[in-house]
Amino acid sequence: MPPNVTEANGVLFENDVQTPDMGLEVAPVQKADERKIQLVWRNIIAFACLHLAAVYGAYLFFTSAIWQTDIFAYILYVMSGLGITAGAHRLWAHKSYKAKWPLRLILVAFNTLAFQDSAIDWARDHRMHHKYSETDADPHNATRGFFFSHIGWLLCRKHPELKRKGQGLDLSDLYADPIIRFQKKYYLLLMPLACFVLPTIIPVYLWGESWKNAFFVAAMFRYTFILNVTWLVNSAAHKWGGKPYDKNIQPAQNISVAIFALGEGFHNYHHTFPWDYKTAELGNNRLNFTTSFINFFASFGWAYDLKTVSDEIIQQRVKRTGDGSHHLRGWGDQDIPAEEAQAALRINRKDD
Repeated sequence: MPPNVTEANGVLFENDVQTPDMGLEVAPVQKADERKIQLVWRNIIAFACLHLAAVYGAYLFFTSAIWQTDIFAYILYVMSGLGITAGAHRLWAHKSYKAKWPLRLILVAFNTLAFQDSAIDWARDHRMHHKYSETDADPHNATRGFFFSHIGWLLCRKHPELKRKGQGLDLSDLYADPIIRFQKKYYLLLMPLACFVLPTIIPVYLWGESWKNAFFVAAMFRYTFILNVTWLVNSAAHKWGGKPYDKNIQPAQNISVAIFALGEGFHNYHHTFPWDYKTAELGNNRLNFTTSFINFFASFGWAYDLKTVSDEIIQQRVKRTGDGSHHLRGWGDQDIPAEEAQAALRINRKDD
């Protein structure tokens, strides 16, 4: 039986809001039952081996691999990161913008390279994370601690509440996209090729790298690194940082995570306004590479219908639920320096 809408513990899309400043009428709860966790030893062993291989790959990255391989690994890290941030997250999970088929094809290739499940399955879990945030229906409920929200949730059986409430989640828009539908159908064939085989073969045949360095640096170390960067959004960004937009939720503004996760660490803002394609209130995108990536494709029409939040709504929300750490309590405050006001980039601007 689909869950009742009143059970929702967070906003997923803009049509879920209940207040004028785009929040919920009732403060969200943060809880976890005392259910005994059932470990999945197959996953534990697999992730342990993966991380051992990554540590060895990190050693080779600095001591043995030639510079072309190191640069190649970094490029793959950025590509796979964008497959999650611009693709599975902002495009497919939140529908915060639309993309024409060439950009969707690029993003699904990047997403397959990332090997974090198919875009449909990733978006499904992330929608549950927002709709039922910090409850037992949240796949990586942060109230269970840092380790659980980082990797522990992948080492045990899913909570029954996640399965029960997940039955009522609408995924029809995802299955309507033939590109990610194709990816899901052939994922077990496409993923090994994109994530492990090609990253190993290319350095060997194009610039004479050893098989050992190519495999452990460009494949294993790069893959494990982007995995942990993604997980830090679920763990560190739900534990450390300010809460200028909503002090009642766990997600926080974490600059360090934002740097490594291509702009995904401004998490208090993102959970407050999850449909904003920027996932942050920023005029300068130096720390939000994903936003710059989307803006680039928007400049010639491959990305369009970009959703954002007006200054007025942000101001209202900061005043009502913020923790007081926001650098601008409201647009028009008399203590704002004139030069800062003039330099501010205003998106979706309305009349003053």
